[in-house]
Amino acid sequence: MPQTKTIKKIVEKIFLNKGLKLKHSKLCAKALINAELVGAPSHGLSRLKMYCERIDKKIINKNPKIKIRKISGSIAHINADNAIGFVAAQLGIDLAIKNAKKNGISLVAIKNSGHYGLSGYYAEQAAKKNLISLCFTNAPPAIAPHGAKKTLFGTNPICFAAPTATKVPFVLDSSVSMINRGKIRVAAKLGKKIQLGVALDKNGNPTTDPKKALQGVQLPIAGFKGSGLAWMVDILSGVFTGGNHGGKVKDPFDDFSGPQNIGHLFIVFKPNLFVKDYLKRIKENIKRIKKLPKLKGVKKIYYPGENKAARFKLNLKKEISIPSNILNEIKMLNKS
Repeated sequence: MPQTKTIKKIVEKIFLNKGLKLKHSKLCAKALINAELVGAPSHGLSRLKMYCERIDKKIINKNPKIKIRKISGSIAHINADNAIGFVAAQLGIDLAIKNAKKNGISLVAIKNSGHYGLSGYYAEQAAKKNLISLCFTNAPPAIAPHGAKKTLFGTNPICFAAPTATKVPFVLDSSVSMINRGKIRVAAKLGKKIQLGVALDKNGNPTTDPKKALQGVQLPIAGFKGSGLAWMVDILSGVFTGGNHGGKVKDPFDDFSGPQNIGHLFIVFKPNLFVKDYLKRIKENIKRIKKLPKLKGVKKIYYPGENKAARFKLNLKKEISIPSNILNEIKMLNKS
């Protein structure tokens, strides 16, 4: 298997050959490799072919004229002009961080974007700059609203990150479905089954077949509560930003009829707006929870983000493990 630096260079070259600017190619490659390193291959190299196909079909704009409308010192609205999601989101979080550092709080909305990978990737950047962040983005239909039998909401992740008293920030990045759609797609690609209880087929029957799940309905977390959270994210990242919403976001793998027009929303703010000893308080908060009595077999209580950081550190020292069919896709893309 290829070393991290080697595969990253190959991915950069692939995006560059597709017509993206060098800066944008590097940015996209970094985000995809990061997903592999943190243990989220569902959002990593398995999606490279899809991005390239959408660039080839001119659904992703390889030379976008991105416009930023400044509403106030803390608020901005970005029209991404159908840029690849990584580029639009990185611009958005960079601006949100800059404005929050200057004004205490920042709100950045993005429309006319595409799938941007892992929400936690952007939220963590803010946390590492000693800022608290909330990130929202919507997705293609996968979950049926509570009481309906047709999919409409995406798996719409909810993401929150905060600095801690250590080098590892608190990062909660969770889709509102039992498992994210990317995992089902990877399972379908590799010919593997999914666990029972996460999806239904098109006839409403429980299934472990990922291909049938993709044609059916994904189940939300906590029943009607998960469906409600998916709706909330659809409002925040779709209705509120000017992006597509209400089931109108196109599936990037199956629908090449036009751009996705996904919306993103970044809310970033300083942790010391109300208290001056935030780091002391968050340290005490985490300490109290870690000291709780543990269930049998549990050696340590982790806060969200700790396991991910450990995987990243471990994987950075070894070769990236890439399934053979995905590796073949990368080789073919590198030749084209």
